[in-house]
Amino acid sequence: MVDLDGTMVNTLGDFAEALNRMLADLQLPGIAPQVIENMVGKGSEHLIRSVLAHVQAPNIDALYPRAWQRYEHHYLAINGQFADVYPGVAEGLQALQSLGLRMACLTNKPLSFAQPLLAAKGLDGFFDCVFGGDSFARKKPDPLPLVETCKALGSEPARTLMVGDSSNDAQAAHAAGCPVVLMTYGYNHGQPITAVEARAHLDSLVQLAV
Repeated sequence: MVDLDGTMVNTLGDFAEALNRMLADLQLPGIAPQVIENMVGKGSEHLIRSVLAHVQAPNIDALYPRAWQRYEHHYLAINGQFADVYPGVAEGLQALQSLGLRMACLTNKPLSFAQPLLAAKGLDGFFDCVFGGDSFARKKPDPLPLVETCKALGSEPARTLMVGDSSNDAQAAHAAGCPVVLMTYGYNHGQPITAVEARAHLDSLVQLAV
């Protein structure tokens, strides 16, 4: 099971572009990419609400539906254009696939965002299934998405590796009974990822297949 944002693809540029277009539509001030980075990882609703709070938007609950509509519009329009695949990702996935391992992409990103992004970056062919933050009743760090993904892969949690970049991935994996490996280059809410318990902290996906 492989996470997407911060694990396979650096999507911070996409987030910044879509969110700032959203804020402009709402006649609110812009936000810097480095601020957004600490908000990524808990799903789009959390991200949008965090951004609205940061720019001190009035009455966020009432504003949220309009904000989501504008964000979705802009994100789908630019999906992948300001994002880059991390070095070693394609090579690492290819090596894992060559070992005959079944793989799933498991992200908190909405499925309608995740699938086109994987296709745009040439990563969709590696995965037997793709699940987003809206694929199940709850998102990571809840263990439910991992448990359900294991079922889809026909694998037991204890024998199914979660590869991620944040404490969300680790918490979900620990609760689901899955081993977890964390990448050192992603987003972890502004906290050092090496402080999060995992089987390993890796600098490249290629290291997984060694």
